Order: sequence, then structure tokens, then C-alpha cells
Amino acid sequence: MDQAALILLNFNAVSLYDKITNNLKQHFNLNSRTIIPDIDLRKFYSEERDQYYSTKLIEYALLNYSEFKKILMITDFDLYVPVLTFVFGEAQLNGKAAIVSAHRLYPEFYGLPPNDELFISRLIKEINHELGHTYGLRHCFNFECVMHSSSNVDEIDIKSENFCNKCLEKLNLF
Repeated sequence: MDQAALILLNFNAVSLYDKITNNLKQHFNLNSRTIIPDIDLRKFYSEERDQYYSTKLIEYALLNYSEFKKILMITDFDLYVPVLTFVFGEAQLNGKAAIVSAHRLYPEFYGLPPNDELFISRLIKEINHELGHTYGLRHCFNFECVMHSSSNVDEIDIKSENFCNKCLEKLNLF
């Protein structure tokens, strides 16, 4: 079983650790080593946007954790890329690294009461989606497939945490 770096960057939901690591084993056959980096985050932060630049965070991870088969960063920070208002995550297509932001996955972000079950469901879907990209999967037209594109949280809620048969077939080639 290959090993992944699970980098928790200002992500404090430690109670979800087992669910996340079990998901990595189940869907990607990955063991994970949890890392809480001690880094100066100012160079990734845009004061103008009050967000963190996900592409730069991925670059940081690749530079510092290249020995791992896959690198997954999870953060509570709100992320962006310059052409979009925000991103739930970003990944290298056919690469090694991905990042997922939990910031907009919490029901509280939308003025709703806390709902741990809904939150972890959204988080697992985004983890599977972004890691799917690192295995070469592109966005899927099947709206129930985890690789379906999500531009808002409602689209995340509609899809499954699983890959459709076509995407699963491609994933099993790796």
C-alpha cells in the first residue's frame, strides 16, 4: 500500500481523522501519515481577497513532501485561484498533490446549524474529487459521480462520494 502525506493546515477537526484515513484506504489504497506543518502562511495569503492561494500551497507541498506517493492538504482556510472567486479544492491532473478547503463545506457558512454528518460527507466528496484528479480523472458528466464538477455546495450534496463505473474503471488502471 502506497503512502500519502495528509497535511493538516489549520484544520482542527481531529475527530474526523479516522474517517479521512479510512476513506484514503478504501478509495485509493493509501496509508497516510499525518503532518501538521510549521510554516509561515503570510506568503500564501491575499489580504485583498482574505483568502489563501491554493496553487502556491500545492507548490509548497510538492517542494517539501515529494517523497510521498500522494500529498493531500486539508485546510479550514478559504482558498482561491486568480480566475475564480473561490475554490473548494485544487489538484494536479495526473500529479501528486491536492488541497481541499473545508471553509465553505460547513453548514454554518450558509447560516445553517452545525451538522457533522453533512460536513464530513461534503469533505469526503471533495477529497475523493481532488485526489481523483491526481490519478488523471477529469470532470465527469454523470452528476452522481464524485468527479462531477461542483461550483456550489448544492452540487456537492447531490453527488455521491463514489466514482461512477467509467471513472472507477479509469482509476483502477493506476
